[in-house]
Amino acid sequence: MTLYPLALRLDGRRVLVVGGGAVATRRVPALLEAEARVVVVAPELTPALQAHVDAGRLEWVARRFEPADVDGAWLVQVAVDDPDAAEAVSDAALARQVFCVRADDRAAATAWTPAVTRYGAVTVAVLGGGDPRRAVAVRDAIRERLIDGTLPGSGPTPEIGPDPDGAVDGVPVPDGAMDGVPEPGGTFPDGVASASANGAARPVGWVALVGAGPGDPELITIRGRRLLAEADVVVADRLVPGLLLDELRPEVELVDATKIPHGPAAAQEEINRVLVDRALAGARVVRLKGGDPYVFGRGGEEALACAAAGIPVTVVPGVTSSIAAPAAAGVPVTHRGVAHEFTVVSGHLPPDHEDSLVDWSALARLRGTLVVLMGLNNLPAITAALRTYGRSPQTPAAVVQEGTTGGQRVVRSTLEAVAADALAAGFRPPAVVVFGDVVTTLAGLP
Repeated sequence: MTLYPLALRLDGRRVLVVGGGAVATRRVPALLEAEARVVVVAPELTPALQAHVDAGRLEWVARRFEPADVDGAWLVQVAVDDPDAAEAVSDAALARQVFCVRADDRAAATAWTPAVTRYGAVTVAVLGGGDPRRAVAVRDAIRERLIDGTLPGSGPTPEIGPDPDGAVDGVPVPDGAMDGVPEPGGTFPDGVASASANGAARPVGWVALVGAGPGDPELITIRGRRLLAEADVVVADRLVPGLLLDELRPEVELVDATKIPHGPAAAQEEINRVLVDRALAGARVVRLKGGDPYVFGRGGEEALACAAAGIPVTVVPGVTSSIAAPAAAGVPVTHRGVAHEFTVVSGHLPPDHEDSLVDWSALARLRGTLVVLMGLNNLPAITAALRTYGRSPQTPAAVVQEGTTGGQRVVRSTLEAVAADALAAGFRPPAVVVFGDVVTTLAGLP
């Protein structure tokens, strides 16, 4: 069978995703990046998908699939692990002449997804004639040549993207099927041996705590991206850029450790257990966190848990939103003659909470920049405390929602008005709050 390659313009067009689990969590970000009008039909959603619903980025129909759901769709993606349910979806799509992706059974699908790499404005998609190893190997070879400049088109660090639904070239990939595929590296940074190309067993696994950056997938470090490409298991939470999940090799186990403020959460003890258990089984484990692992990310707790179990662990710093989000909004946290220091605090507890470790009276006396993470819900109490302890009500303030992403929003105000202004604008987490004269320093820039 000869396939006809095609790029789809999905902006504003309805795409149906059936299923709300881990597979859908991996598929949806690329569809949203393409500006598709995504409709997810599923009785339940992962917290990561629920966050997209809450943000208004996709529509959720909270029930099981019905054939009429396909009506009006330009593309259907099946993200369920029940073969009978998947067949019902593809049958409905076929009857309505709508292309349908099914990773569980390529023979029953009318569309296959290729191995993809994105490099700036260039997107490379590879089909391997039904051989996922060939597709990924060719994709990786092209990616490396784009990076090292031996092919034209050099630009920003690429976004690597094998099929987000767990298949390459329309073929489900079982564990171990990719052992011979070239990878960016074969050893752990600290020298612990990883799997060999012939599939030999690893004597020990490892854990890497990787900062994914503030939201833009291109702001992860080169080392972090390389370790993601080598991972057997990725434990990710909500604040990681969704397109990074699209980069994972098809056989990678994705563990959803999503933590949504004031919503569902995987217990930290359970996350620690998963990291340790998978590594003890010989897996290369990446704990992928938004921002930096050690900036209010509980990375230290995970490092201690791994060390206690004798698991090699390394930390890959990430670009923290405490600096990046203000910068993306035109706010430098320091500026000569304006601010010689900046302080970053957690606002997840109100100032009068008995468990709060923040000295708000001391912060109010500082002349420099104050950056508050996870403080949007407590912003009225935080601003009241700062005013009570002496900070001027006219201190410039800004709130940056979803900094560095396509959903970035900014409100500029003052200490006394910013809580009400953010509420009136409908701001929601994740958001970074900045207080200080630096907020207005670059106000004249376009």
